[in-house]
Amino acid sequence: MLVRMEFWAMVAHESDSGIVLTRQQVGEGFLGEGTVTIKVHYSSANFKDGLAITPGGGVVRKYPIVPGIDITGEVVSSESDDFAPGDQVVAHGYEIGVSRNGGFAEYARVPDEWVVKLDGLSTRDAAALGTAGFTAAMSVQALLDRGLTPDDGAILVTGATGGVGSVAVDILSGLGFEVIASTGKKDAGDLLSELGANEVIGRLPEDPEAKLRPLSKAQWAGAVDSVGGKSLAYVLSCIGHGGAVAASGLTGGHDLPTTVMPFILRGVALLGIDSVNLPIEKRRELWSRLGEELRPQHLSTLENYAPITEVESVLRSIKSGNHTGRTVLGVAGEF
Repeated sequence: MLVRMEFWAMVAHESDSGIVLTRQQVGEGFLGEGTVTIKVHYSSANFKDGLAITPGGGVVRKYPIVPGIDITGEVVSSESDDFAPGDQVVAHGYEIGVSRNGGFAEYARVPDEWVVKLDGLSTRDAAALGTAGFTAAMSVQALLDRGLTPDDGAILVTGATGGVGSVAVDILSGLGFEVIASTGKKDAGDLLSELGANEVIGRLPEDPEAKLRPLSKAQWAGAVDSVGGKSLAYVLSCIGHGGAVAASGLTGGHDLPTTVMPFILRGVALLGIDSVNLPIEKRRELWSRLGEELRPQHLSTLENYAPITEVESVLRSIKSGNHTGRTVLGVAGEF
């Protein structure tokens, strides 16, 4: 079935000193169950992948495991009529990289109901988007489904230099929205402007020690938030009547110190975004849109590249908050 029965993988093991990520050769039995076998071209680096190699990270159920929640590549064998050898595909979410071996290996095997055939995007494009970019697209789509249009006013994007935030800025700008990008990185203004941000502001709230007001002056029609915590509470208080916030992250904390005021006095909607368990038909539909009208215009600007053997240093950068944009991890030919 495979060109060779042994292949390279980055495998995370538990040890007395913590979680160790090692480059090792494994056999086909390491692939586990599934109906579609994929030769991995690229994966990508996500905060969740960093947790997979962090003691107490809370995302991996059992070690050893091949991390990598994103898989893009070429089908080499399939037991499903929906896929054939040579198909270019992407798979992410569900159990990939947390309880089933993921994309940090030359081959991966997954159920066909987790796989999306690419149309209008290359495997490298799909990796540059990855889970973070898909989450951004889900967030933007949620605002569109809420009925927001560019005529309603500006859209705020928090955590704007991160994976979700940077792609959201790009997509929203391409759709004609006025975009306000919030970031704590003082040197990110030029990048965010290039992605289409009309204005770049600092972290919110400006005074993190100040007591939050239940309602503040309405400033934005909606927001894409990947920060959570006090920042999300502040943003909700500043959304105009009938607006909405699509929330997907908690780097700023999982508590939400807000009141019912934004919801009952301004009709604001808080839209939770979960890209992990999105049903496959909706997932395939949104990936199709990402190859068309939702396609970011500046993927090459957003993209960093690293060979898979350097993944540990990339993940450390993401966890420390020093990472910007999206990092594509080259797998094929990089072991």
